[in-house]
Order: sequence, then C-alpha cells, then structure tokens
Amino acid sequence: MLLLIWSPEPIVSHQSETLYRSHKSPDKPLPLTRLADPATVDLSVVIPAYNETERLPIMLEQTISHLRNSKSSSRTFEILIVDDGSTDHTNNASLELAQSKYPDIDIKVVTMELNQGKGAAVRHGMLYSGGKQLLMVDADGASRFQDLERLWDAMDEITGRDEAGEGVVVGSRAHLVKTEAVVKRSVIRNLLMRSLHTLLLLAGVGHIRDTQCGFKLFSRPAARKLFPHQHLPSWMFDVELLLLAKAQNIPVREVDVQWHEVGGSKLNVVQASLGMLRDLVVIRANMLIGRWGVGKGSGKEKVE
Repeated sequence: MLLLIWSPEPIVSHQSETLYRSHKSPDKPLPLTRLADPATVDLSVVIPAYNETERLPIMLEQTISHLRNSKSSSRTFEILIVDDGSTDHTNNASLELAQSKYPDIDIKVVTMELNQGKGAAVRHGMLYSGGKQLLMVDADGASRFQDLERLWDAMDEITGRDEAGEGVVVGSRAHLVKTEAVVKRSVIRNLLMRSLHTLLLLAGVGHIRDTQCGFKLFSRPAARKLFPHQHLPSWMFDVELLLLAKAQNIPVREVDVQWHEVGGSKLNVVQASLGMLRDLVVIRANMLIGRWGVGKGSGKEKVE
C-alpha cells in the first residue's frame, strides 16, 4: 500500500508541450521532432530549466561558444530549453536571449504546463529531440561544456560510430571527491553524498561512481529504449535510467568531467536526500515486483 502511495502517477504530456517557440516563430508554436522519428541534426542539447533567468544566460554563452568554435562546429545541433513550469518567465527570457544574442542558433523553447520536476523535464526534452546524439545538461553551467568532446569520443568507442549503435556516456565528478571543489562543501552535504553512494550500491548501480551528474550523452537508439519507460519525474530519474540500461544490456561508460559549485541552487539538501531515499525504494520495489521496467505498461508517450 505504501508503495502505491509513494509511486508517482504516470508522466503525461499535454498537447501544447509537443510544440516549441523560437526567435523565428515567437508567437506561432511549431511541432517538435519526436524521438521515434528519424534524426534531423547531429546533436540535441536538452536543458531542463526551472526559474533559471539568472544562471541560464551564462550557461548558454559557454555552450554556444564551444559548439561554434571547437571541432564541434562541424556538427549540426539544436538547443532545447524545457521550462518546467517556471514562475520567473524563464521561457520568455530564453526567447529574448535567443533573438538578441543568438539569432543564428537553433534554440527551441518548450513550456511545461505544470512544474513536475527535473526528471519529467529531461524526459520530455529527450522524447521530443531530433539529435543523433542527445545531451542532457544542467542549466547552472556547473559542468564544463568543453568536456562534451570526452563524452563524444567515448560514445564513438562504444558504438563504433554506427548510428544504430546503443550507448550511454555518463559525466562523472567522482575523481573530484578529494579536491577543493568537493571538500569545501558542508560536512552534512558530503555525509549525505557518501550515504547515497552506499544506497546506490545496494540498489544495483554501484558500478557507476557518479549517477547524479547533470551531464549525460545518449545515442538516439539508446534513448528510444530508455526514456519512454521512465517513471520518476524527480531527482533520482538518473538511477532509473541506468537500471533500465543495465536491464537491456545497453553499454554505459563513465567519463571524468570538470565541475564546479554554482550558487543559486534550489536544492534543499536534507529534504532532497530524504526524497532520494524514498525514490530509490520506489524504483527497486517497483522493478522487483514487475510494475516498472521494459514492457511493464510503459513505453508509449501519453499526450492529453
């Protein structure tokens, strides 16, 4: 009974969320590419955003600078900002920024009707992206975007550069555990981090040292096998995805990335940790009894 109470309702998309606005079409929403459709660009950058008017401009500048000027410049790409029901007009601010600073960049803004959580925003962005490869990246800019190249190289090794290849590459901060970036965190935050790692080992993803880094790359075939089956709309959705990948023998590679603490986080560490513990229980229990997983009543996008 407790499991049914704790388990979230199925994530449902609304018709308006299958459309996007851009600086080229700010008033007339246009249809997004569906994950089931053929790819339209080399890379989709999916950015979940909730009240990010202050941090998003800095992150976008770093992202676009790299995509324009590095060896990434030969790749076609789109940037999909998924506004998770913000109250600070993140969607409109993103459109204004796209028009004023990046008129040559394909920036698409999707507005979720309700705030559902980071997991729901990422899932939606992935289900409506056109990239051959799909990058999930946090709006705070904490991960160094240049490390995309390290993820990309790892993906090439996994798939053999075959567009039909399945693979997931996880950005990892585990190598920073004894560096100043982590040591300077509060004692309670580091204690909770170590406790979470122990629980993840018990949950079945102990082979991944850092499950929660907001910098992950998915091949399109892998994304098709993962995101339609995702149930969690909250922070622990990463763990659910990794367990789904493990269950389907999808190769997962962990790659070290540079990372730094960024102010303005909306995360209450203690409250979030309790929520993560509950979500871990929900994930494992639902998978063990067969309610969740591949082919367990999920896999089809629900649109109202």
